[in-house]
Amino acid sequence: QVQLVESGGGLVQTGGSLRLSCAASGRTFSSYGMGWFRQAPGKEREFVAQISWSGSSTYYADSVKGRFTISRDNAKNTVYLQMNSLIPDDTAVYYCAARSSGIGIRTTSSLTYRYWGQGTQVTVPA
Repeated sequence: QVQLVESGGGLVQTGGSLRLSCAASGRTFSSYGMGWFRQAPGKEREFVAQISWSGSSTYYADSVKGRFTISRDNAKNTVYLQMNSLIPDDTAVYYCAARSSGIGIRTTSSLTYRYWGQGTQVTVPA
C-alpha cells in the first residue's frame, strides 16, 4: 500500500514557475514508477510526465516537454514536478501516481497506475 500526498500548487502568472511535490508513504517507494497527471475542468485526466523507479528514465507529454521536469529523491520518498514557463492551458488539478516498476517508460495510460494522490490545484490566469 502506498499513500501519496501532493503539495505546492497555487496561483501563478503566465511565464511563472511552480514546483509540485508528492510525498509517498511506505518503505517500497523506490520500487515504483511515478507519474504526474492533470485534469482541467470539463476535460479528461491527461498524462503529464513520468519517471522510472531509479530516476534514470523520464518521459513527457509533448505539451510540457522543455518546460516541465520530473525528478525523484528516493531517500525522501518524494517525486517532484518543476513547472516553468507556465501558461493558462496548464491550469488543472495535478495528481501524482505510482505504478509497478516493470512497465515501459513510454506507456502513459493512467490505467497502469495503481495508487493516486488527492491532487493539488494549479491556476494560471488568462
